[in-house]
Formats: sequence, structure tokens, C-alpha cells
Amino acid sequence: MQGHRIGYIRVSSFEQNPQRQLEQVKVSKVFTDKASGKDTERPALEQLLAFVREGDTVVVHSMDRLARNLDDLRRLVQQLTQRGVRIEFVKEGLTFTGEDSPMANLLLSVMGAFAEFERALIKERQREGIVLAKQRGAYRGRKKALSNEQVVTLQNRVNAGEQKAKLAREYGISRETLYQYLKTT
Repeated sequence: MQGHRIGYIRVSSFEQNPQRQLEQVKVSKVFTDKASGKDTERPALEQLLAFVREGDTVVVHSMDRLARNLDDLRRLVQQLTQRGVRIEFVKEGLTFTGEDSPMANLLLSVMGAFAEFERALIKERQREGIVLAKQRGAYRGRKKALSNEQVVTLQNRVNAGEQKAKLAREYGISRETLYQYLKTT
């Protein structure tokens, strides 16, 4: 049974060109997420999982575009192949069908582990760069969402009994940010 070829693309906020991932790859439909790899909220991936049927092939540029880590990668590949869906990783040149050899499963684990390791190295270099930039005085962190006067007003309104969720919406901040401001008192 020959099904559809369905593409999945994930771009992070740093990499805003989704077209390059599956250019020159024939697919009948594409699902695109704009989210960091560590993000668990990937609505297009959820839509893809609900859309694909037995006999379809999911085409992804590379393993790190599909999964957050090795466990997530193996879970997704297994979930798809158990439903009779093939999965192709273009960059790695690998295809998984559910009838894979032990060598194919080893390659999935090894390649996935390398992708996870690479992500960890990038995060480590980023942290080191931030530390060095702070030492030079070149890194000041994110700009505060509220001025000191707004924080005082916010704290007074919370103390007066106003709803925190309503105040967060009014000030255009998340509730987590609101709680961080309330902790500073």
C-alpha cells in the first residue's frame, strides 16, 4: 500500500528559513513548527501524528528536527513505525519501517545520541559565552518588562486583592514574570 509522503519541519527562533529543510524533496503535505528543540509544545507535530495513516511516509530533514532528545526520538520513531508509517531522515540518509534490523536500530540510537550531545555542547558554549560577556560588561541580560514604578503599583494592586492573572494580562507579562516581580519585595 503506497501512501502519502508527509513532511515535518521544525525551525527555532534562530533559524527562520523552513524552506531549506525539505527543498527538492517531494512531499504532498508539510507540517511546520516554529519552536525550540527543547520545547514540548509542538502543535504541528501533534497534527502530523493525528494525520498520518498506515502506508504513509514521514520525511524529516534530520533527527534533531524531529525530537528533543534520544528518548523522544526513539519514542516517536517507534510510535510511527508501529502504526505502519515509514520515517525518512534526509540528512542522515536513514529510513525506518518497523521491520528494521538491529543495525538500523543501533544507528538510530547512535545518531540520536550524537544530536543530543551536540545540543548539550551548544548550550555549554552559550553559557560560557554569557559568563565571559558578563565579565567584560557586555552582557546585561534581558531588559526588564516593567519599570520600578510599575512594579510598586503592581505589588500594591496585588496586596489590595486584585487577581494576578488579570494583572498579568493588563501589564502584558506572564504570570511567572508577575510572581518573579512579587518575590522582589
